[in-house]
Amino acid sequence: MLNSLKTLLLLSALTALFMALGFMLGGPRGALIAMVLAAGMNLFTYWNADRIVLRMHDAHEVDARSAPLLYGLVNTLAMRAGLPMPRVYLIDSPHPNAFATGRNPEHAAVAATTGLLAILDREEVEAVMAHELAHVRNRDTLIMTMTATIAGAISFLANFGFFFRGENRNPIAMIAAVVLAPFAAMLVQMAISRTREYIADRSGAEISRNPRALATALAKLAQGAARVPNPVAQQNPAAASLYIVPGLGRGDSWFSTHPSTEDRIAALQAIAGEMGQLPRRLVASAPGANVSVPRSRKRSALDPLGRRD
Repeated sequence: MLNSLKTLLLLSALTALFMALGFMLGGPRGALIAMVLAAGMNLFTYWNADRIVLRMHDAHEVDARSAPLLYGLVNTLAMRAGLPMPRVYLIDSPHPNAFATGRNPEHAAVAATTGLLAILDREEVEAVMAHELAHVRNRDTLIMTMTATIAGAISFLANFGFFFRGENRNPIAMIAAVVLAPFAAMLVQMAISRTREYIADRSGAEISRNPRALATALAKLAQGAARVPNPVAQQNPAAASLYIVPGLGRGDSWFSTHPSTEDRIAALQAIAGEMGQLPRRLVASAPGANVSVPRSRKRSALDPLGRRD
């Protein structure tokens, strides 16, 4: 309940920033137009969040016939989490990552890249999918997509105002509009993402019953994502917060869309201790560890496009 209230306040703050930026650029009329645009974007995103994200990634839906192990794994986890079976998508990309989307659990989808399936073992894939289902159960997917949309719109409006500013506008207000508003929107978006990743890690560990597998998966994915470019996130930076690890492959910092991978792993290790789980070797957590994404090999049920032995 408290987390939902925080999300509502943060989303309201983004909308208020959008209106303030409109006021700086066009006075009361600009604020009114910005409010109408924000309401329209929220409504459109509510009904089309999953289509927007999946089309952006050129994701292809799979079923029990085309990807039996992956589909069956998600089905088992969904039943364990008390969720309807989500649609399952595969993205033909060497960048190792995953995300969930959809406006509610009844209209949810989970997606993984072939790059992720290439470097994780079955237990780690299961743990990652459990993390994404936790986002679905916690109703994070809609909010994260909506905040990403509004944050991107604020940046667009600020750039628009910079190139089409009026002669009588206060230059200080223009600087604030162009620089501070997008920065503030970015911070709000990051605050939402960071908080929800910790919650989803814990919930996902409870669903998979294997927090140490999620810890090793995060270690591998963070290093793999840093090495392999993600064209979608590069073209649409606001989408970076949707992934299980930073979609732009940047190092952890105050400006990252995600918490520190090391902190997330430490939290998962503590959860594993609470559950009495035996240690699992972090094969990619040591500094300088080499994680590579192999080229196409023979097919497997978990990776139907042939990225894994």
